[in-house]
Formats: sequence, C-alpha cells, structure tokens
Amino acid sequence: MEVQTSNLKQVRKAAGLTQAQLAQLTGVSRQTIIATERGDYAPSVYLALRIARALDTTVEEIFSLQEESS
Repeated sequence: MEVQTSNLKQVRKAAGLTQAQLAQLTGVSRQTIIATERGDYAPSVYLALRIARALDTTVEEIFSLQEESS
C-alpha cells in the first residue's frame, strides 16, 4: 500500500492557508509541507492528525491509501 496525498494542497488552499502558515500550525518546516503535498514524504500518523486538525477536517479527507500494482 502506498500513501496518496493529492488532496492536501486542495484542502489547504480551500482553508485559505499558505504552506508556511500550515507548517507553523503543525510545527514542521515549510519544506515538509511541500514534500507532503508532492507525495515525496509520507507523514507520520501524529503529523497527519495535526495537519487534519489544523485544516479542520479528517485524515481520510486528506490522505488515502492506494493498492500498489505488481
């Protein structure tokens, strides 16, 4: 299984937050938010929960699991 993060950027923008603002709210660097939005970084459960809380949504709304094809 692989984490897909394609909704993070859309949800963040809908909430009216910049990457820097979201980073500050969640206690990580802007680079971490950028990497997460691109799918280069899969956040820990703890960070995923902090991001969801900062965006007033659920983890499932932002992050989804997708089966890897073999």
